[in-house]
Amino acid sequence: MDAHEPRPGRYRHFKGKEYEVLGVVRHSETLEELVLYRALYGERGLWVRPREMFLQTVERDGYRGPRFAWLGPVQEVSTNG
Repeated sequence: MDAHEPRPGRYRHFKGKEYEVLGVVRHSETLEELVLYRALYGERGLWVRPREMFLQTVERDGYRGPRFAWLGPVQEVSTNG
């Protein structure tokens, strides 16, 4: 597991929804590494998931692959008129 993964950017969950990874944070008591990410749909809620789980391969309903697949950097939205 690369110490720099997951890098900030846009990811697709294996069920199809897209998310923006904001970074890797640590639990204040256990120091466990958690991935902080935001849904790119609906209310755009913030979520955390253990880093190891975020990066793992899943096997479900005939799918075998990454839980979250890298799509690329998040496109910046210009605020200039």
